[in-house]
Amino acid sequence: MADEKTIEAVKKALEAAPERNFEESLELAINLRDVDLSQPQNRIDEEIVLPNGRGKEIKVGVFGSGELALEAKEVADTVIEPEEIEDLAEDGSRSRKLAEEHQFFLAEPPLMTVIGRELGSILGPKGKMPTPIKPDDDLKSIVTSLKGTVRARSRDRRTFHVPVGTEKLDLEDIADNVDTVLRRIIQNLDRREVNIDSVYVKTTMGPAMRIM
Repeated sequence: MADEKTIEAVKKALEAAPERNFEESLELAINLRDVDLSQPQNRIDEEIVLPNGRGKEIKVGVFGSGELALEAKEVADTVIEPEEIEDLAEDGSRSRKLAEEHQFFLAEPPLMTVIGRELGSILGPKGKMPTPIKPDDDLKSIVTSLKGTVRARSRDRRTFHVPVGTEKLDLEDIADNVDTVLRRIIQNLDRREVNIDSVYVKTTMGPAMRIM
């Protein structure tokens, strides 16, 4: 069950959010302290499965061929076969659109080198380089899990944001997602909670409510 303080902060964020004609997302704003983020090994870069999902459509793309491509067409949103990679690289607007529309990518290991060479400059800065798929991996299970996954990525910035759901989720489900993200991030900090300066939750357009 979610922490009462988290539930109260999420409740306030939802109540304070102005009426919009679209469904707003909720996100955490996490502020670190006493962490040397100039050193890559100290940066937060985690994929976290939310226990109650993201509450919105998440797209997963798969780079693959043969049987994997056929399987991917049943479960993934987009399948990119090997012969398409170079064409994508030559069409900047198409490759950027692909990167914007998909939150995660998977790929056959033999394709990783060519993907890095041809599309690394597009996918890399967004933290969307594909995760290799092992031959015995259950593709359907991986894609299903990714659709409820968020990426927490600080880069070299003290303040970073992590999505935790949308307004359509129940209050306690959002709060449970929040606590899951915080636990994962805190356990990756050298001094745990001491390295957290503050944490706020907010809707897309609403005011921020402090949790920590």
